[in-house]
Amino acid sequence: MLSVDPSLPVPPFEQIKNQITEQRASGELTANHRLPPVRHLAIELGVAPNTVARAYRELEASGLIETRGRHGSFVTGTAESSRKEALAAAADYVARVQALGLPESDAIRFVRDAFGPRLSTS
Repeated sequence: MLSVDPSLPVPPFEQIKNQITEQRASGELTANHRLPPVRHLAIELGVAPNTVARAYRELEASGLIETRGRHGSFVTGTAESSRKEALAAAADYVARVQALGLPESDAIRFVRDAFGPRLSTS
């Protein structure tokens, strides 16, 4: 949840930017999390839409979020969040392979096959 404190010396757009940056770094906002539309967030925070738009523009310029046209603005992943997501996907895959009763060697071969020739140099 974002908030703006007008009593702070930090401009509102900077407060929004800092909070999204911190929430992304902490994992509270995960990769591909859709941020609220500019107008909705502006109404929710009681600020002008240009204030939110400026925060989003600066976050996008920094690579912390990306705008996908009419689909909205989304949080980009961090290296750590990507690793965590990949680890979770791997654990799900292992559980599924085990449930199917397949040996580990088959599971590893399937992963190598899925990567294709790029992995063959490893």
